[in-house]
Amino acid sequence: MSPKTRSDQAIAPHGWVQALLTVLSGLLAMGVTAALGLWAAGATDLPDGAFPRVVAATVVTAVGGTIELSGDAGGLAGTEAGLTVIPLSVTLVGALVIAAGFLRPLRHRAVARVGELAGWAARVAALWLLALLALAFGARQTFPLSVGDDTLSDLGDLFGVSPKVGFETDVPQTLCLGLLWLAGVLVLALLVSRGAPLPARLLRFQATVRPAAYAMVVLLLAYVVLGVVIGLVVALTRGHAVETLAVILLGLPNLAWLALTLGLGATWKGRVEGPFGLPMPHVLDEVLRGSDTATLNLRTLAEYDGRVWWLVAVDAVLLLTAAFVMAARSPAGVRAWQHALHLAVALALTVLMICLLGRISAHYGLSVLGIGDLGGDLNGELLLKPEVWTAVGLAALWGLVAGFLGALLARPVRRGGATGPAGVDNARDQDT
Repeated sequence: MSPKTRSDQAIAPHGWVQALLTVLSGLLAMGVTAALGLWAAGATDLPDGAFPRVVAATVVTAVGGTIELSGDAGGLAGTEAGLTVIPLSVTLVGALVIAAGFLRPLRHRAVARVGELAGWAARVAALWLLALLALAFGARQTFPLSVGDDTLSDLGDLFGVSPKVGFETDVPQTLCLGLLWLAGVLVLALLVSRGAPLPARLLRFQATVRPAAYAMVVLLLAYVVLGVVIGLVVALTRGHAVETLAVILLGLPNLAWLALTLGLGATWKGRVEGPFGLPMPHVLDEVLRGSDTATLNLRTLAEYDGRVWWLVAVDAVLLLTAAFVMAARSPAGVRAWQHALHLAVALALTVLMICLLGRISAHYGLSVLGIGDLGGDLNGELLLKPEVWTAVGLAALWGLVAGFLGALLARPVRRGGATGPAGVDNARDQDT
């Protein structure tokens, strides 16, 4: 090991204290975001002091954890409930904060040994698992569910069929999925950041991977920022400011990235019944509400609001911008067709991630003496799932076109990007 490498390690220590700060800052940011969003959604009114436990459950689901719902309505009644949704606003905040904390001790470095990066990641992962375990055991509660009618409530108390709903965490699955989520965040952080060090053997791949990964992160964040702007405008002009704030703090990426896939031509299937509903925009609820599974795409949305065709133009502009950024950060020797292929693969993987994370499934039902339909307030369902491979194929096609055009637009721009073969050789010399 060269003296320079030892000096770099002394300048940028990353031990257990730094790992603890990284984990705690990420969880704190997620907890505050979830708490504010749930407050805006009215969750502070939940009985039996359930609010802190609901916040913990929200953070658990944000990192891929599993929350199991249970119901109880006495001996004469039965309940059934299920919930699968990821609050991607909380997820995004946590990912950004943890990624920044993970990268901070590694800045101003050219290369890093595999063992060094693995040890730093292992410290963060160990503390993350302990924190996630504490959250998992804290995210459990049972409380009564209001049926919304005084007469029904009195009858429920009389016959012992007052519904209760509870939730608890599937601890083993939560730990596994939470660790997988953390690994994805750390790997993506290393891929996206130009200043993050890589092992010398991997430097040859940064010319193709890093610009494309960075472009996709820029694209996703641009959609979130655009969604925040639209949400604030809606709140100021049409009211419902508190409800809009809840959407922004809990599920804005769910809607913004859904709009990205719809603009590419993707199709989602869904259904809305009973008291459930999508908070914004209202046109989604109109298309999905009904007894049968509905098709959600540009054509069906345009039947209710023709402005949805603007999603195609927004996708085109933002994708072309992302392609330009990717090409401008790439070495000058990369050809236009290679840029097109890189963006096609990156966008296809990004849309696949959105399809996997953006699914929503929620249902609740109460039946008395086998009678399942007791009114819309007691039964409901919300379902939203994509046609995955169609969406991925369309994304690859858009990526090919946008990547090629972006490469042509970026030709006059001087490209810094990754180091060439000489840079790789120098990095190898430093690491030996």
